[in-house]
Amino acid sequence: MKKYTSMPKGFIIIILLGLQIVAHAQLADLDVLLEKKEQFVAQKEQSILMLKKRLAANPNASLESRFQIVDNLYNEYRSFIYDSAFAYAKRLIDLGYEINDPEKIGYAKTQMGFTTLSAGMFKETFDTLNTVKVSQLDDSTKLEYYSLMARALYDISDFNRDAFYSDNYVAMADKYIEFATSMSEPDSYTFLYLNGLHNLRVERTDESVRYLNKLMAKKEHLTNHEFAITASTLSYLHLKLGDTTKAINLLAEACISDIESAIKETSAMTSLASLLYQQGDIDAAYRYINHSMEDANFYGAKQRKSEVGAILPIIASARLNYVDGQRKTLLWYSIGLTVLAILTIFFGVSAFLQFRKLRKKDKEISDKNIILTESNNKLSEANKIKEEYLGYYFNINSDYIEKIEKFKRSVDQKLIQKKYDDIRFVMSKIDLKKEREDLYQSFDKVFLKLFPDFVEIFNSYFKEEDQIILEKDQLLNTELRIFALIRMGVSDSDKLAKILGYSVNTIYAYKNRVKSKSILPNDEFERRIMEIEAI
Repeated sequence: MKKYTSMPKGFIIIILLGLQIVAHAQLADLDVLLEKKEQFVAQKEQSILMLKKRLAANPNASLESRFQIVDNLYNEYRSFIYDSAFAYAKRLIDLGYEINDPEKIGYAKTQMGFTTLSAGMFKETFDTLNTVKVSQLDDSTKLEYYSLMARALYDISDFNRDAFYSDNYVAMADKYIEFATSMSEPDSYTFLYLNGLHNLRVERTDESVRYLNKLMAKKEHLTNHEFAITASTLSYLHLKLGDTTKAINLLAEACISDIESAIKETSAMTSLASLLYQQGDIDAAYRYINHSMEDANFYGAKQRKSEVGAILPIIASARLNYVDGQRKTLLWYSIGLTVLAILTIFFGVSAFLQFRKLRKKDKEISDKNIILTESNNKLSEANKIKEEYLGYYFNINSDYIEKIEKFKRSVDQKLIQKKYDDIRFVMSKIDLKKEREDLYQSFDKVFLKLFPDFVEIFNSYFKEEDQIILEKDQLLNTELRIFALIRMGVSDSDKLAKILGYSVNTIYAYKNRVKSKSILPNDEFERRIMEIEAI
């Protein structure tokens, strides 16, 4: 039997040191690129500006030409700024319907699905994608559709973490991956990445690594974003295999690719910060999580902010403890060196400078926590309002459906009995004015449940003689109801007019009359209304 000798310990240490140097070099490259991040953003914004000018310069171009320009704008925005991506995806859908091209409509809805999924809006994603007529799509859009459906189902499975439903979602996702890979070229990005993703989900790690390594070998044929996605996924696999250094390198490469493409809708930087935090590199973790929060705020989707916001306080707290430890160390140094008079001044100045630096860091951390708290409060308020008004919406609809059913049964009965004059009597019993008043009453109750201090705060913006005094049993009057709807986010005068049954001019008149009496400047009044908080 052949006898194997063990590797010398010194050689093992050299290999480990070499791997650490490579990892640090990769992070150093990332740090250099982060200093130039704004340059890549400026290039992206310049490309967007040129496309917008092109769209504005061709108002009478064919619908197909405008569709192409809007599609280019959407692709610039889709992983850059959420609100703009959503707006241009909506314009794509509208243009698709104007052209009356089922393939373009399906393509546009697929892009909308990508955008809402990136924001964590699962219901809206599936609602949109389920309206796509897949049979009318061309092959490239079908591939994109199947891939997106697989990703959405995997994501909602991870989000729910329910044994029964998660298994169903994964099974459906596997079917879509099967559809997509059956249409793909064996050497294509879609085929290799989806096979890698599928093997990851079924815990065939080595097989997944094999597929993704094939993609990494084709780096020059991949877009920056495709490479970043591949590197991030492969990083997760190497972390499972215990190769932390390789995982850090791959995440750093993914971050570099995202920066070069000005991609803001990304989780690579967050994952890198989390991994470095686990490894004890608090400084680097804190630096990268702040960059990740900047990107999440720039992109503007609540889901990304929430993901980063979940880990930022943990790393910031560790950073604070680390800084506090440094402060204590400096204190011991100061005590020990007091016996050396000549060095007392030197260390005193050094400690003072360090203290100022620490104060600055503390303030940065405090400011970040304040911003995070405000974001969480806004998210909490939005969820509370949504829950209350979902219940309100279903109750109102239920009542109206019941009334319609009673009315239908009454009319059917009169028709069967041929009592046609009685039908007119039944019709005359419908009091639309009272129905509208009941609707307002229901809205007022739900709104004041959420904002019980609204009337009191509203009146504080006026002199005593101009304050609104409600009649007995009256919850809100017309003026209050207009600004209650504005606080709920309905600021468009056309929508306000339709909801309240007035003309747009009447809405303007009410608003101007209220603002003219206020002690606040006109341009500040609605902002102060929006600052009224829910309980």
